[in-house]
Amino acid sequence: MRIGILGLGRIGAFHAETLSGLDAVESLVLTDPFAEAAKSAAERFGGEVVDSPEALLAAGVDGIVVAAATDAHPKLILAGVEAGIPVFCEKPVAKHMGEGVEVLRAVEGSDVPIQIGYNRRFDTGFVNARAAVQSGELGKLHTVRSTTLDPAPPPAAYVAASGGIFRDCSVHDFDIIRWVTGREVVEVYAVGGNRGAEYIKEAGDADTTGAILTLDDGTIAVVSNSRHNARGYDVRMEIHGFTDSIAVGLEDKLPLRSVEPGVTFPAGTPHDFFMDRFTAAYRAELTAFTEVVAGTRPSPCTIADALEAGWIAEACTLSLHEHRPVTIAEVRSA
Repeated sequence: MRIGILGLGRIGAFHAETLSGLDAVESLVLTDPFAEAAKSAAERFGGEVVDSPEALLAAGVDGIVVAAATDAHPKLILAGVEAGIPVFCEKPVAKHMGEGVEVLRAVEGSDVPIQIGYNRRFDTGFVNARAAVQSGELGKLHTVRSTTLDPAPPPAAYVAASGGIFRDCSVHDFDIIRWVTGREVVEVYAVGGNRGAEYIKEAGDADTTGAILTLDDGTIAVVSNSRHNARGYDVRMEIHGFTDSIAVGLEDKLPLRSVEPGVTFPAGTPHDFFMDRFTAAYRAELTAFTEVVAGTRPSPCTIADALEAGWIAEACTLSLHEHRPVTIAEVRSA
């Protein structure tokens, strides 16, 4: 099949590399507002460069991958659907939830599949955790802990435009908690602090946060995030039930150091970047998209799925700013 990629920055170029190695993909069509980015990707991974999204959609592509700036996501999603071309779009659907809801309404009734990029759903550890929950082998759940710790903060320009740590970082934890447990979040309480880069505080954001999520069956989920984890990129999950407990991410590249006598775990070189931690997951995610394009599977992460994680991020942002518990129902109706 022939796949178009819109946006050839860091993640778009990474997707181009991944797609170029998939057996199902015969050719790529690339476009970016910065022509040199598309040209560089074409030289490295192959593909035809065109000068606009409109030209790409007219180039006979079977599916498109949207890796452009967030502000462009709604327009590009809708353009793909209008052209009848299956769409993969990196999260979020839109910068603001209201606009995301408008996109959802606009595509209702369409049979053009749309997949939103939440890559943790394709990581083997998280897949196995979901299967353990679904099988009942853990018993009734009581506690979930989810962690995303970045080795260093993103640039000031990114922070200023990201919408905050809950919307651009924690949202991955929110999505995977929903997906693994099969439950919905009903209420949150969030806190945050600034102990590191001053520009994060100046942007009105926190660099380290914690959130307590109450799920609809009473399970408590604890989410921990930070922009400052010098030892590496740390993504983990613990799931505790009345019968058993399991963990995702307890492997030799875990960026933690034990101070217990005689303990040598973890012994590997710590993960230092999200592309390192989730290389296989990204490949599985885009392989899934080729199956969506081929019509052999439904979208594994719909716009509606992505918006649910977004509502949790909205609730946590409000909770942080107002120092109080916030229900999901409250932010939906705002």
